[in-house]
Amino acid sequence: MADIPHFDDPPEGTPVSQFVHLHVHSDYSLLDSTAKLSSLVKRAKELNMPALALTDHGNMFGVLNFEHICHANGINPIVGCEFYVTETDHKVQERTKYGGKYYHLILLCENETGYKNMSWLCSNAYTEGLHYGKPNIDFEMLKERHEGLICLSACIQGQVPQALLHDDDEWAEEVARKYSELFGPDHYYIELQDHGLPDQKIAAEKLINLAEKLNLPLVVTNDIHYCNKDDAEAQDALRCIGFKRLLDEPHQTMGDGRTEWYFKTEEEMRRLFPDHPEAYENTLKIANMCNLTIHQYTTPELKGCLPRFELPQEFRRHEDYTQNQDDFVRHLVEKGLRQRYKEITPEIRERAEYELAIIFKMGFSGYFLIVWEFINWAKEHEIPIGPGRGSGAGSLVAYCMTITDIDPFRFNLIFERFLNPERVSMPDFDIDMDFD
Repeated sequence: MADIPHFDDPPEGTPVSQFVHLHVHSDYSLLDSTAKLSSLVKRAKELNMPALALTDHGNMFGVLNFEHICHANGINPIVGCEFYVTETDHKVQERTKYGGKYYHLILLCENETGYKNMSWLCSNAYTEGLHYGKPNIDFEMLKERHEGLICLSACIQGQVPQALLHDDDEWAEEVARKYSELFGPDHYYIELQDHGLPDQKIAAEKLINLAEKLNLPLVVTNDIHYCNKDDAEAQDALRCIGFKRLLDEPHQTMGDGRTEWYFKTEEEMRRLFPDHPEAYENTLKIANMCNLTIHQYTTPELKGCLPRFELPQEFRRHEDYTQNQDDFVRHLVEKGLRQRYKEITPEIRERAEYELAIIFKMGFSGYFLIVWEFINWAKEHEIPIGPGRGSGAGSLVAYCMTITDIDPFRFNLIFERFLNPERVSMPDFDIDMDFD
């Protein structure tokens, strides 16, 4: 992991901000945001904000790194995600009642339970709900995994704002009630935004009225996609890459408020809805509710984050699951040695035992098995796979398990570049796979 940056403290006497950004996209919102995690945290520290959220589109790719940078700089990290939500079953691709592909919804982790539930939602969105190029969830999934999560109604692409913009007030009220009843008091907020877009101004007035009618709390956010105001053009260029358009060709921009999607100061934010100070106070309230620390970046914790590999029944011999994994890896290596080499020389045998001893000692049998499983599944389904590259190609165990197809003996490759007892981070196989 790269060195964690430490930024200068704000000038002495800088007041602690009474506003926290809760709707923030980093460059992990691929082809949509130009803001690097370090830049976002640096800006939050400059403004003396006590906390900062990360709500990338449909993923949690950056949350661990985000948390480390925040903690190193005395900022409370609020782990979140802007989910894509279907109107019915997330497994079925169909348009919304207003013709859209999906709705947006902001979820923030309040605690470890919320983090586990959010991780589950993200994972299942990718494995079951990938439609229109986006990972989708649905309300039934939220009913199952909403504990420990705080919900915001999102931008104008949210279900409630969309209903209001289509003058479907009855449906908007029904949806808002449904979410507020599910998440409970102080865990569902009506989100207000104003980047100068006409639809946002229309929606904001209706959202305020709806919140008053249903006695729901308001919260103000800025839909951050870049750090500084003058980064708007670069962000527009990034989006053009995603749309495969030239800048002078028609493409989807951020609208009339294209320069307003940056990391604003508290003063700038308070100009937007001056008649609703409680909506700003609620950003601090939410930040104070969020108390999550993801496990430190160490090997034991990372191993615990791996999916549980389902072993064949005949290899579930021991009560110790780790021992069973080691036995299965050894079985695959022994089988591979016989297939790969006409003669298993003492040198080959010694190298195999040496690598296995390190893999077993460091607890990475499960990692090898997971990689072995998806690579061999791809080969069985005639999906082209590269022969292997990078330091992983130096592993005889990987070669015998058919994870790689490069003989480390023939090319005198070194295993220790890939894995050794002094390395505390995860091993890393570089795999080339046909995306079609």
